[in-house]
Amino acid sequence: MMLTKSDPDEIQSFLSDASYLPGGYASRVVFPESAAQVAEILAKATHEGTLVTVSGAGTGTVAGRVPFGGYVLATDKLNQIKSLVKEEVGGKAVVGAGVRLADFQRLLEPEGLLYPPDPTERSCFLGGNIATNASGARTFKYGPTRNYVERLTIALATGEVIDLRRGELYADADGRIRITLESGRTIEARLPSYRMPQVRKHASGYYVAPGMDVLDLFIGSEGTLGVIVEAEVKLLPKPEGLLSGVVFFASNESLLAFVAEARSVSIKTRQFEHSVEAEGGNLGQSSSINARALEYFDKESLSFLKQKYEAVPAGSVGAVFFEQETTTGTEDLLMTEWLGLLERHRALADESWFATTEKDQENLREFRHQLPVLMNEWFARYKQRKVSTDMAVPDEEFAGMLSFYDDTLRATDLKYTIFGHIGDNHVHVNILPRDDTEAARAREIYMQFVRRAVKVGGTISAEHGIGKLKREYLRELYDEESLREMAALKRAFDPVGILGRGNIFSEELLS
Repeated sequence: MMLTKSDPDEIQSFLSDASYLPGGYASRVVFPESAAQVAEILAKATHEGTLVTVSGAGTGTVAGRVPFGGYVLATDKLNQIKSLVKEEVGGKAVVGAGVRLADFQRLLEPEGLLYPPDPTERSCFLGGNIATNASGARTFKYGPTRNYVERLTIALATGEVIDLRRGELYADADGRIRITLESGRTIEARLPSYRMPQVRKHASGYYVAPGMDVLDLFIGSEGTLGVIVEAEVKLLPKPEGLLSGVVFFASNESLLAFVAEARSVSIKTRQFEHSVEAEGGNLGQSSSINARALEYFDKESLSFLKQKYEAVPAGSVGAVFFEQETTTGTEDLLMTEWLGLLERHRALADESWFATTEKDQENLREFRHQLPVLMNEWFARYKQRKVSTDMAVPDEEFAGMLSFYDDTLRATDLKYTIFGHIGDNHVHVNILPRDDTEAARAREIYMQFVRRAVKVGGTISAEHGIGKLKREYLRELYDEESLREMAALKRAFDPVGILGRGNIFSEELLS
């Protein structure tokens, strides 16, 4: 018997997510425990024309799981780790969509294994991570969730279940895909003809690439093409050690030059390592700078953090948090290399913080995570929703984009912070309105930022997805024909349009 809840008090928590978009409603929440039960729910919903919103842990910030009618399909009971295999190098695991990332990471730790995707909110579900192609601080080195998905079990809106393994099914030269189902029915569809922005992180609409693996279409599709039930993911060996630091700077020019060199050297190191591995060579212990995270805090962010961290240097205008994996044989050499980099770019090295022990590293991570906490306290005080950007731009455009953010906001009385994944040219501008007038002004400025990002070849959403909150902004990135191509692709898998209605594109495109 499948668990179903319909009492308003019991289902209230499933009608919202971290976007805090109000007004969500549904008749009930169902909790399937298998692919067969998910398929049964969807087949019935398609037959009746009932909307279905897929619910993960609710950590998404774009209202993807906020339902407006129909019912909610909660993945909470799909929470089994079905297998964990340790291989000669790394390993693999088969996990249900409702497995929490934090629980999965805890299981891997004593096995000496690493699952690289590391979004800030670790209470998220792995199915939700895959549906949004989640990323995070470690994405600078390891890339997003897509890089670690080897197989997916997906329940389609029509009640059929497909099992897709990487490397088995590709789009043809004309962008057509063809999936033969167990029933003998064939799904044929054409990929949208747009070209995605050439940035390191992109989560704005369906993934498209020439001759792409069909598996990649479902990763990042935000629950609009099917329901991810189970996944096989790739695991890496856990790094032996870690060097991390929070480095302060007295000038933005020095900070940006430091980031540019750290990024450039890290990318060259990775390219060299990959070429040696491809030729079957053995690197031994590399002692070159190869950051796995480069995170930014602007002056306003540091002002917020100074409330809890008095040691933040008074003369600093910004800071960078970095992480570098080490071994006992490379730790001292790498520390010397990083100190040399800091000296070249005039960092406030004596006032900066470094960590090599687990306890000290946890303190630095806590510093990094305190900023969102402090800002949430601000929003609670003023009873306003934050206006937060999620744009990424190409390398050569980042300094100009950062200046545009700063110059635009300094010309107003709005409170703001800028922080985030500077290694990927992807920072979050958080505008903090104190009243409704400031909130309206913040939304106007947000649109200016969207248009600037698109103009310089960037993306409007690098990691949070589109959901319901950003679908109108997607029109700035893609033209009407591209949006209609996306809607046509959805209809091939979801002919009645029951799944994730309102996510990514507006209702009229599905009619």
